[in-house]
Amino acid sequence: MLLKKKDLITKDYDVVVVGSGLAGLTAANKLARNGRSVLLLESHNKLGGFATWFKRAKGDHIFDVSLHGFPVGMIKTCRKYWSREIADKIIQVKDVRFINPQYEIQTDFTKEDFTKKLVEEFKVSQESVMAFFDALETMNFYDDQEMTNGELFEKFFPNRPDVTRFLLEPIVYANGSTLEDPAITYGIVFSNFMSKGVYIFQGGTDLLIDMMKEELLSNGVDIKYHSLVEEIIIEDGETKGVVVNGQKVVSKSVLSNANLISTILNMAGEEYFPKEYIEKAKAVKLNTSSCQVFMGIKKGESIPRIGELVFYSDDAKFSSQLILSPNVGSQTFSVYYPEIRPQRPDRYAVVSSSNARYEDWKDLSDEEYKKQKDFVIERALATLEKLIPGVREKIDFVDCSTPLTVEKYTHHKKGASFGTKFEGLDLSMNMHKEVKGLFHSGSVGIIMSGWLGAANYGVIQSHQVETFLDGAQE
Repeated sequence: MLLKKKDLITKDYDVVVVGSGLAGLTAANKLARNGRSVLLLESHNKLGGFATWFKRAKGDHIFDVSLHGFPVGMIKTCRKYWSREIADKIIQVKDVRFINPQYEIQTDFTKEDFTKKLVEEFKVSQESVMAFFDALETMNFYDDQEMTNGELFEKFFPNRPDVTRFLLEPIVYANGSTLEDPAITYGIVFSNFMSKGVYIFQGGTDLLIDMMKEELLSNGVDIKYHSLVEEIIIEDGETKGVVVNGQKVVSKSVLSNANLISTILNMAGEEYFPKEYIEKAKAVKLNTSSCQVFMGIKKGESIPRIGELVFYSDDAKFSSQLILSPNVGSQTFSVYYPEIRPQRPDRYAVVSSSNARYEDWKDLSDEEYKKQKDFVIERALATLEKLIPGVREKIDFVDCSTPLTVEKYTHHKKGASFGTKFEGLDLSMNMHKEVKGLFHSGSVGIIMSGWLGAANYGVIQSHQVETFLDGAQE
């Protein structure tokens, strides 16, 4: 049932899911399919979390917010935990381009093509390439976490910053990885992408989330928008429900899809956790944020094919720290051709994405903030003009989001686009061991970020909820 804003919640539930990112949505759907009573609470007016979209100019333009692309594994996840209809709309991105002062390369982002490019374009030995990919494919959560991404690349491709750029730059945009992060956070994610390329959802994020909403409702999930959870109720070390919009809702368990740190320190309260757990929580580093420039092409106009994903940079060398700078020359262009939204056969859109630091935006005056936004917009337009000469004349709408925008609409502290760094994963996965009936799932630890990571993490944590509920009934 879809509850209206003014409706009171009159039932008790097996599970309350707080937040409707892809992890929360997938967990709610799986639990409901298994016969559990589920209430899904979302603070905004639509589902999806960071997998979202918005309309401008009275609906004349529609823009997807999340980065354009996820691994082939999303097909299997959607088919198994959602529906065949959703899975069947996932299609491959065929044309990914890298353009920077060191090289210009076009690829379909598969292991076979990357191997070919590394051997033929970068002159790396076949043995080194295969050894690198073999190492990635054997990485798992239990590996040594001491090796960094920088050390990983130096081990297999010593003194080759161009190769490091080719292999790491797209993942920086996908989940915020840096050279200083543990190598397993790169290896697991990259090997997922490298199996069979990059995929998107045909029809746009709005269609995907609408199909997911209908699936949730058909499986008996109660959904309520405009529902900001103020408190997770804990009594005698066990979860008893939540307080939402001032109303107490009773449930046997709570699965939070909200920010990890907010879940622990704000909604639950540090007094309910062991001192060591809270110390670790306070030491968790948030991941980076992002800026995006949304450019709408006039109705009736078209643009030439330049690739569906274009990693563009004016920077002479790649640096995972430089890429966060306000003056960085790197950005990713996601180009939405009409076939991506067949229901709008004559419309084109382009979204520029660049990683950013919250600290570079949070203290700006209104005048400084506008000036910096204008700079980001002009950088995107000027760069796109290099790729498509004359494109400015075809654009009739431009908007820009910043880390402050991300913070406002997601409630993620510091606008963290990819949740927390790797150390947050252990706290998230083991929250229920500290407070009975309290679980967390979402964008944490880099590995559990992005569309596939978040959805699969929802599945993983739903298993934990099931185990708890089964035990509570015995």
